[in-house]
Amino acid sequence: MKLHANAKTTPKTRLLLVQRIEAGWDAASAAEAVGVSRRCALKWLARYREEGLEGLQDRSSAPHRIPHRTPASKVRRIKKLRLQRLAAYQIARLLGMARSTVSAVLLRLGLNRLKVLEPKEPANSYERARPGELLHLDVKKLGRFKGIGKRFLPEGRARRSVGAGWDFIHVCVDDHSRMAYVEILEDETGPSAADFLQRAVRWFADLGVRVERVLTDNGSCYKKVFDAACEQIGIRHLRTRPYRPRTNGKAERFIQTLLREWAYAKPYRSTGWRARALAPWLRHYNRVRPHGSLDGNAPITRIRGSG
Repeated sequence: MKLHANAKTTPKTRLLLVQRIEAGWDAASAAEAVGVSRRCALKWLARYREEGLEGLQDRSSAPHRIPHRTPASKVRRIKKLRLQRLAAYQIARLLGMARSTVSAVLLRLGLNRLKVLEPKEPANSYERARPGELLHLDVKKLGRFKGIGKRFLPEGRARRSVGAGWDFIHVCVDDHSRMAYVEILEDETGPSAADFLQRAVRWFADLGVRVERVLTDNGSCYKKVFDAACEQIGIRHLRTRPYRPRTNGKAERFIQTLLREWAYAKPYRSTGWRARALAPWLRHYNRVRPHGSLDGNAPITRIRGSG
């Protein structure tokens, strides 16, 4: 057995080591039995005899003293200036310190990035009062495949689907009820998004829901052609704030559920098998599956109860 002077051991192993030596084992044999060097065994034995069980516990590798560590008074001044949004080089110049030292202190304080000084945005939690008042629309791109992929097969056995292309999953979620309408389309162009919207509005109309507004991000498919479709249908088109995907959070959250419970739920044999599984899953989501934001009720209950 190869012996290591600093092999990783546990307090339990160390106790066994010193007990064997105390019982009459020679240090070399006891050390070999647990995979450490004789020198390491004698070190633990000395600590045990001096400190008892406490001497066998893990200890921090940090030095007891750091002679050149930045004084606490300067650390406080660095923190105060940083909270005034000064950059590291500005703080270093004001305090007559090396910029690298200031940067190290800021890293230790967790203030190395200015964004941590920004106030946290309040939770963007809201819910419209009735079904159809606001629909959330979004698109998720999923790769097509011709066989079970690496997500489910052992490493090195996954089949590659080079050039298989993409499916574009267009989703529409009602803000109040969380009822969802989904289609798998060939692209995410303006005409496709506009046609999807018209079909979604008709689907909600069959449920007795009149759509008033739609909310989308600023993607290219939600521009002129989509705006024209909104005008033709007679609904208002709202857009999310740039770089604020959480504004459209209900669509984002639904897409996460869609991926977890449908797209990646099991190893489909091909893209076609995955597509055929969408409609049954969507019926389950809308009419059976408990929803955490609806007190454990399915989305359909809010449609039925709104009449």
